[in-house]
Amino acid sequence: MKALFTIAVQSAWNRRFVLSLVVLSIALSAFLLLGIERIRVDVRENFATSVSGTDLIVGARTGAVQLLLYSVFHIGSASNNIKWSSAQALARNPAVAWTVPISLGDSHRSFSVVATTRTFFEHFRYGDRQAVQLAQGHPFEGVFDAVLGSEVARRLRYESGDRLVLSHGDGVLTSNDHADKPFTVVGVLQPTGTPVDRSVFIGLDGMEAIHIDWIAGAPMPGLAVPADQVTNYDLNPRSITALLVGLKSRAAVFSVQRAVAEFEGEPLMAVLPGVALDELWDVVGIGERGLLAMSALVSLVSLAGLVAVILTGLNERRRELAILRAVGAGPRQVLVLLAIEGALITACGVLLGALAQMVAIVLLRGWMQAHFGIALQARPPSTNEFLLLAAVLIAGWLASLLPGFRAYRLSISDGLSPRI
Repeated sequence: MKALFTIAVQSAWNRRFVLSLVVLSIALSAFLLLGIERIRVDVRENFATSVSGTDLIVGARTGAVQLLLYSVFHIGSASNNIKWSSAQALARNPAVAWTVPISLGDSHRSFSVVATTRTFFEHFRYGDRQAVQLAQGHPFEGVFDAVLGSEVARRLRYESGDRLVLSHGDGVLTSNDHADKPFTVVGVLQPTGTPVDRSVFIGLDGMEAIHIDWIAGAPMPGLAVPADQVTNYDLNPRSITALLVGLKSRAAVFSVQRAVAEFEGEPLMAVLPGVALDELWDVVGIGERGLLAMSALVSLVSLAGLVAVILTGLNERRRELAILRAVGAGPRQVLVLLAIEGALITACGVLLGALAQMVAIVLLRGWMQAHFGIALQARPPSTNEFLLLAAVLIAGWLASLLPGFRAYRLSISDGLSPRI
């Protein structure tokens, strides 16, 4: 066996140029397979941890997934709002440690505007209970202060001190712009890989201020309150869209959820973010399966290339194989020789692809999070990744058996006779 291994290595080295292309092809296959698996896992983790540390999300009665979509991902709209008095009553529940009110409905150049309080920066968590951090500036203080998510600032090239105009609704119509009450950027958040990056944050009083002279989604005829006079009015919100709730003890989550469902002031519901995220992933997880299918196809193409190269090389190696047979090598030994060669080629390709994937994650993780909101984790290969590597190695070895069986059937005379 040692002699066959030595012969296989020397034979592969003599054909190193052609085989290096096969190794590169398998390396690319392994790189894509592992890369897609890592992206799939990290995207799911990022999705599942878009909000963490929040025990309940309270909103008007609707579907759990719909409440999650508009309160966390800022997709769609609420069927109804919550009265501010109801939010305050829930905050006084003895089991509640903190609440973060959220008011939606406006936008800025297709980015959602989220009106909240400074408690958002204190209690909102994402990922592994990570707090949002400011890359520059400070949280909003004045009525017309705004804090931008990292993607908003990057794509629109905003910095602290810049002014921006919010729009009512989706901002399609310029007549819905709140041009008379511009906001000033006072802070920019660090990237989080969550919908926070694609949001503009203002205070609840700022949301009330820009709608103080609006009614039913349109400006009130004959009434225009200048920006410098809004503080003369009551800027306490009358209603909000949703309420993020943190509890003093996780054990109280179901009792508080039941208290919200039985709230007498108005019909409300409370959902557990983790449960709702799992339900939502069941709907959108088809993309995950698509990624797996794509990576499997790439691997099959690379292994087909391995088989094609070895089969094509058999015609050039007929004399080499026949000489081995002539000096005493049996058909089984020729089969083992080609199997060893195929296994070596596959192992080199898989190892190169795995190393390339690790290097790519280390070098590109910051760029991926900044541009695509995907927080890749630099960690050792998972069990699934080891299983994928093993599958590629086994598949490569099995693929090399096909040309091995072909060589097994070659005869000595066929190899030594010149072909006309």
